[in-house]
Amino acid sequence: MPATRSTYLRRGIAVFAALPLLTLAACGYGSDSKSTNSKEKVAAGSSKIEGLASVKIGYFGNLTHATALVGREQGLFQKELGATKADYATFNAGPSEIEALNSGSIDIGWIGPSPAINGYTKSDGKSLKIIGGSASGGVKLVVNPKKIKSLKDVKGKKIATPQLGNTQDVAFLNWIADQGWKVDAQSGKGDVTVVRTDNKITPDAFKAGSIDGAWVPEPTASKLVAEGGKTLLDESSLWPDKKFVITNIIVSQKFLKAHPKVVEAVLKGSVAANKWINANPTEAKAAANKQLEADSGKALPANVLDPAWSSIQFTNDPLASTLNTEAAHAVKAGLLEKPDLKGIYDLTILNKVLKADGDSTVDAAGLGTS
Repeated sequence: MPATRSTYLRRGIAVFAALPLLTLAACGYGSDSKSTNSKEKVAAGSSKIEGLASVKIGYFGNLTHATALVGREQGLFQKELGATKADYATFNAGPSEIEALNSGSIDIGWIGPSPAINGYTKSDGKSLKIIGGSASGGVKLVVNPKKIKSLKDVKGKKIATPQLGNTQDVAFLNWIADQGWKVDAQSGKGDVTVVRTDNKITPDAFKAGSIDGAWVPEPTASKLVAEGGKTLLDESSLWPDKKFVITNIIVSQKFLKAHPKVVEAVLKGSVAANKWINANPTEAKAAANKQLEADSGKALPANVLDPAWSSIQFTNDPLASTLNTEAAHAVKAGLLEKPDLKGIYDLTILNKVLKADGDSTVDAAGLGTS
């Protein structure tokens, strides 16, 4: 491997390395997600794929992970897996999901681009592969309209992001730099104060006035709007064609090598889920919310669910060129030395599934397995 891959992080390495431990202490190592949904039951007479008893699938309780939510709630994964049982775990942050993948606690997961990049580079390209896309968009800068009336008013204010070095944090730091403002990426101090805050806490912090706004994914952004916030910027407006990767599908390289047919079954379920979501948006929105309620005990109210859902696009395309750009943003922010991402994608199985389904294939923007 080239030397640059083994030296990826400068000052940020200690922070990135500690993030999984911090997350584990804060929210656990991912929660086993149980369900009595009849659609998830193994069909009588079906057989195990490659003799495997179960496959462990991880995802977040976010609408940006609705492919997984809907695929599970509608039983689409289990349908493709036959008698190989789909077991699920839910996570609150990317680093803990990467840790679970590395330890074998999950085999396949839905995750954001920054944790995928970090997991790949920290393992010297050996831990994971991105095997498919899931969603684009669904990230907004929401502010207190009494304190911030225009983009230039963000200077001098306290703005939350979910976590140091996470996808939204990197995007906000890049946007700040584009304004010509200075912020120390590690401390978050400078012309803007970047406050790293768990998405679960952000709405309460906003309501209490301890932050002036937040650059966050859905449904947190719409929760802030429901608390009186105003959307000042939709991140999609900053990207070509208004598309950028917010959620990918990753797999353990060890699992991919050992069980390619199981991986294919999960990807068939994912493609079916996205097709159903795009053809039946109202029903899909309700299905995603039903799974969120099953996982967390609480459904989203309509004034949060509806605007959040409308800002997300569901796609099988991993939008690989935007992943490369997001890595460049992390380098620009000083959180990452230029990584070698060649080989981070393996879209072979996805393209097989898409072709068989009569859909257009997707590409890895030069970052695929050769």
